[in-house]
Amino acid sequence: MTIKQRYPQAILISCEIPWDEREQLIEPIFRREVQTVLAQGFRHIYIFGTAGEGYAVDTAQFRQIVRIFREETNQPDVHTMVGVIGLSTANIVERIQMAHEAGFRAFQISLPSWAALRDEEMIRFFVDVCGTFPDSGFLHYNLPRTKRLLTGADYRRIADVVPNLVATKNTGGGLDRARDLMTNAPEIQHFFGEGNFMHGCNYGPCSLLSSFGPMVPAKAKALFAAGVAGQIEEVYRLHHEFHDMLRIVFGPLLAEERIDGAYDKMIVRLGGLDFPLRLLSPYIGFSEEQYAALAARMRAHFGDWLA
Repeated sequence: MTIKQRYPQAILISCEIPWDEREQLIEPIFRREVQTVLAQGFRHIYIFGTAGEGYAVDTAQFRQIVRIFREETNQPDVHTMVGVIGLSTANIVERIQMAHEAGFRAFQISLPSWAALRDEEMIRFFVDVCGTFPDSGFLHYNLPRTKRLLTGADYRRIADVVPNLVATKNTGGGLDRARDLMTNAPEIQHFFGEGNFMHGCNYGPCSLLSSFGPMVPAKAKALFAAGVAGQIEEVYRLHHEFHDMLRIVFGPLLAEERIDGAYDKMIVRLGGLDFPLRLLSPYIGFSEEQYAALAARMRAHFGDWLA
């Protein structure tokens, strides 16, 4: 039996935020970044995940960036999401309302992280947040930082009472987690990263959250296309290529365990955009010297990917 999924299969791309020395948005670079991602052919894009520093922006920055993002993406064939990270239902609903008023109807949410939610609290969170905006769709960003990593059984319970939970983002975990998610909640669209997309493909239609898409769009599209076509051997081949690239190019910096945006801003710059590496306080991005060494490794070992 074919199961109708609540959100289409897609490649999902994050747009990072460029800051100047005073921690103010560099608007022309941000607009150019969004335009570049769209010109690369990506049609499902979002702002304010971890890499997009959604945890760090103040209300004025949130409103400003949401407005600009809407101006640059208000096209019939572009599907956008706004991420909202907060410590309470009230915080999250308040910011969703701002983006909703700006015209957005898809949102990326994660659990409040001050304390791990119990089962009934987890259900209450999704009912209260998603139920406040019945005309909108929600993707749940599932990550250990929230102190509770949701399972396939959790999603099954939520999906049964929250019809507008349409997708998840799970970029960690191996074959067991992919099977759990895909078999227990198959009507929800599960977005996996380059590191675990191949596992999801073993169990049915799934999607790709591509960290490397802005840097190597052709490779990201090839990986996704192979998955959609059920070409598992090709998916595995491309997976191994991405794995080797990650270890060879980014490996020396992965040991530092910086927050996601530190790596993703280098990815955006490697894609050809003159993008600053600066992060909002208190986090610190990589230095220009570290970027130069990274770029040299990329050109030396995978230069053909950047063509």
